[in-house]
Amino acid sequence: MKVRSSVFASFILIFEVFGIALFLRGFFPVPVKSSLPSKSKLSDMPTEPSTGVSHNSSEPPQPIFNKVVIMLVDALREDFVFGPNGPTHMPYTRQLVERASTHSFIAKARAPTVTMPRIKAITTGSIPGFIDVIMNLNSPALLEDNLIWQAKTAGKRMVFYGDDTWVRLFPKHFMEYDGTTSFFVSDYTEVDNNVTRHLDSTLKRDDWDILILHYLGLDHIGHISGPHSSLVPPKLLEMDDVLKRIHGSLILKEAEGSLPYLLVLCGDHGMSETGSHGGSSEAEVNTPLVLISPAFKRKVGMEKPGTVEQVDLSPTLALGLGLPIPQNSVGRVIPAVLEETSLRDQLRFLHLNGHQLSCLLKDSIPAYEKDAGFEQFRVAEKSHGNWMKLYMEGNTSEVLTNMGKKVLKQYMEALAAMSAALSKQLGKYDMYSMTAGMVFVFQLLLVLLLAMPEALSGAAEVDVPVLSALLSLPFYLLCLLLASAHVLVCTSAESSCYFCSLSWGLVFAAVAFSSALFCILVSMATRRLSQGPKMILGKGGEWSLSELDVVLLVGSAGHTVSLAASSFVEEEHQTWYFLLSTLCLAVFQDVCRKYFREERGGGGGGGGSGDDEDHLLPTKGCHPSRGSSSSDHSHTALRAGIFSERWLALATPPFTLTCCRILRSLNQTGVQWAHVPDMGHWLNSSEHGVVLSLVAAFSLVLIYFLVQRRCSWVSKVALALGLLGVYSYRAAVGNVSFPWQHAGPSTSKGTVEARFVYIFVLGILFTGSKDLLRSQILTVDARLKSRGLWEIYSGLVLLVSLLFRAHNLPVLCGGLLIQSLMAQFIWKKLHYDAAQITIMHYWFGQAFFFFQGNSNNIATVDISVGFVGLESYVEAPAIFLTALSTYAGPLLWACHLVCYLSSERHRSPVMMAHGCYCLALLRSVPVAAYILLITALRYHLFIWSVFSPKLLYEAMHILLTAGVCLFFSTVEQGHSSGKS
Repeated sequence: MKVRSSVFASFILIFEVFGIALFLRGFFPVPVKSSLPSKSKLSDMPTEPSTGVSHNSSEPPQPIFNKVVIMLVDALREDFVFGPNGPTHMPYTRQLVERASTHSFIAKARAPTVTMPRIKAITTGSIPGFIDVIMNLNSPALLEDNLIWQAKTAGKRMVFYGDDTWVRLFPKHFMEYDGTTSFFVSDYTEVDNNVTRHLDSTLKRDDWDILILHYLGLDHIGHISGPHSSLVPPKLLEMDDVLKRIHGSLILKEAEGSLPYLLVLCGDHGMSETGSHGGSSEAEVNTPLVLISPAFKRKVGMEKPGTVEQVDLSPTLALGLGLPIPQNSVGRVIPAVLEETSLRDQLRFLHLNGHQLSCLLKDSIPAYEKDAGFEQFRVAEKSHGNWMKLYMEGNTSEVLTNMGKKVLKQYMEALAAMSAALSKQLGKYDMYSMTAGMVFVFQLLLVLLLAMPEALSGAAEVDVPVLSALLSLPFYLLCLLLASAHVLVCTSAESSCYFCSLSWGLVFAAVAFSSALFCILVSMATRRLSQGPKMILGKGGEWSLSELDVVLLVGSAGHTVSLAASSFVEEEHQTWYFLLSTLCLAVFQDVCRKYFREERGGGGGGGGSGDDEDHLLPTKGCHPSRGSSSSDHSHTALRAGIFSERWLALATPPFTLTCCRILRSLNQTGVQWAHVPDMGHWLNSSEHGVVLSLVAAFSLVLIYFLVQRRCSWVSKVALALGLLGVYSYRAAVGNVSFPWQHAGPSTSKGTVEARFVYIFVLGILFTGSKDLLRSQILTVDARLKSRGLWEIYSGLVLLVSLLFRAHNLPVLCGGLLIQSLMAQFIWKKLHYDAAQITIMHYWFGQAFFFFQGNSNNIATVDISVGFVGLESYVEAPAIFLTALSTYAGPLLWACHLVCYLSSERHRSPVMMAHGCYCLALLRSVPVAAYILLITALRYHLFIWSVFSPKLLYEAMHILLTAGVCLFFSTVEQGHSSGKS
């Protein structure tokens, strides 16, 4: 069965998405859980250890605290409290830390540093996985054992105000609550006022035991303008005042003889230097934890805060309130909280914590008895029993005290070892699903590679032996074998896997498809070998590789190999910057060879006729001479045009190199140097607002002149008004200013201006789609089709310009300028083929992804763009806008490739098919290599902070490529039907 190469590549990519999805489902592990069917109960608590017949207690220990107030400030970095600016930004909190009855710690959060996983970590004591990043958008009810459920079961009355993620995680757990939407990051005032307005009335009442307050304003400010914004100090002072009001009220309500209160100030995660979060940088994982209670000793000065894990808060609060520790907690109680209790109670608390960790260890590690922490716990438990025997006998000597302190030390060492062992077991990988997805992806990649000679031939068609594969005996035998293997794995596996949970219909379809794919592979490989080396090499018996071809092939292969090192994944932008610089030098060499080494008879301007509408700068040769028809004047004008074109072509690669060097200075990215100030920080500072305004205005004007030349007059007007609306939006939100703008608070948040731009974006897209449909269905007009594609492209440019930060507008402008210069003076004049042009577009798209400030760290995703023009959180448009802004670089370069190849009417009509096929191959090779790598490294912990975000980005990129290739196929099919 013969299939066009573009259609073939599109279907390969679509099926590859399913393979990647299956691999991802197995790669994101199920967190370590206890095998006990029910939640912990007070009756399940173990008795105190004893070696003799004594009256050891089986009752739970008495609670330490009466009331608990948890004040969680979203994205509160530890340096906001403990840093040099702490006394200025949070003076009352700093005073408590230095000279009050408090304990201060730096609580380390585990990646991913996203709100919902962090709430789960605080309440359950477990370590959520990266799959919770996706679930953070729509948090389901938390069913596993947690602190909130334990408190409700024990009759504790709980009140909550703040992020509605808590309400979704714990429905019907609070006797009173008021949730606020956490995703509308443009709001950093009302979202906190809605919490504080309940504060006075609630603190006056005495009908609650636990009060939880989750403030979101600081996190929203970080997403909007970063941790060094002028909005941060006032917000920290506001949080400090809230803490002062709570503390003062608790002091007034403290009754004589009752249990003391506990006030907890903490953050769920920190904030990167760009204001985002999600990864594992120090600024994101280090959060302050301040415990305030009259049960603690009063401090006499500032002490260096100790370091604890964020999951340690769960067992500490549980034991402090007299509740069972959640079953899946991997945390250990904070010893400083227990210092003022009796030695017997301290040993009892540590024994309960050790018993819970040892039970979880049994469920997590098969050879748990050989674990060092488990052995230490058994030794400490035995020593505890000996101590209890002496204690029950009435021994009060100093020897008993020293012995108790020794047992305390043994317990602490055992808890630390068991907690570390459990933390390393982040989850149990679903190896069956991972293997099935990996095999699926590699089969598709091999099909692509075997079809490459045919796909890139002049016919641009692939002969896929589908019928012969489906009617062959090996196909049915392989189906039977794979089905039997599936039944065997699913019936004998100790733990459930996702692939086994699918319906038999889906499984059989997957088995049949994989078997057919294998038979097609064998058939295609046999055919290639039987046809000899000429067919393998391609038409003509050989492929001649130029220096540029070698650079493109070696560079693409080198990037794939670089993924084998975590440092190259962290700093992948350096790889693309190097490849782009090398590409510019290789192109410069080709230009010199064409214009300065070839014979003059070869001509310098060939291949440009018939495409005057695509010219960026008209050459002198395009203008007729005035009042003269002499051959000398015509010859002079022609020579002047060729001379001008020659030097413009020669200047294009150095200009591109210079432009890319400037753009990479706008945003520091990666991991190692992300904290270093860049031009973006300089432009966004308040003292350089005028410079930023001028840069933004100039960029928008240049964007208009670069994009409008291929549009209809209606789209030109809409584009001009839309770009004016973009500047107005940036002025409304305070990024730039109009010359006539008065100082003072803005009356608009930019919502009206952004919606004004959306109207013109939809208008331009509608006009382009109408022209494209007319060219595909009603009339056969290649020029109309080309104009429709360029108008759709211009609509995307306008939308991206709205979503980009003001300092990133030069990145968009630079990309459009490079596209125009390369199209006019390089790709056309040097007659590069579709494969070379496609690889160049792919390289530029990847580089511009990093020019925007993106990285392979989840923290660099700018979620604030998901709320441009919205007054509240709406899930679908927020996700779409965030994804579009993040992948604007690769998307715009891929769309430009579609438009450029479509407009090349004087070139071969198979260019579209070749471009689609090359793009699919470029995406499939690194993805397949990357899947193989992380499968080999799945037990290494560093993949969580580096490789998992990269895998998510690769999956998103291949989804993007599949969409572009589908568009390729549609346009190409319309072109083919029009010709026929």
